[in-house]
Amino acid sequence: MTGAKVLLMMGCPEVPIQTSIALYLSHKLTKLGFDVTVAGTSAATKLLKVSDSDGYYAKKLVDLDKTLEDIIEKRTDFDMCFAFMHNDSGMTYAATVSAISQAEMYSIVFGRNAEALAETIEFDCEKIVAQDVHNPSRLKNKLDKVMEEMVK
Repeated sequence: MTGAKVLLMMGCPEVPIQTSIALYLSHKLTKLGFDVTVAGTSAATKLLKVSDSDGYYAKKLVDLDKTLEDIIEKRTDFDMCFAFMHNDSGMTYAATVSAISQAEMYSIVFGRNAEALAETIEFDCEKIVAQDVHNPSRLKNKLDKVMEEMVK
């Protein structure tokens, strides 16, 4: 599916691993030939802009609410969406995209309550779950396996 349009969707950046995993995933998917857009809340995009000030890892960085509006108004859509979530707000964003977009959904669930949060997902998606807050290694390894499957 190289060339496919991928949305990485970030909510509140309260849990530290979100920023590093978003940059990692954006870079890896871009290198694999995917057209990656990273959408986030104001705080999440500011963290990415500081962390990746030259836009090397996240080439397209956009506002999450504007992106949702564009999907609703049929100005854009995506083939795949990776939704970052560590709380109910992230879950709501992911459920919204699941309802308004034709994108294949991947829910990246992380943080102290990751297992419990993942159990409450009621929309169709592949769940990538790691009960981590600071160390991104386990989540990175799980995402590497997902990306291997995507390019087979």
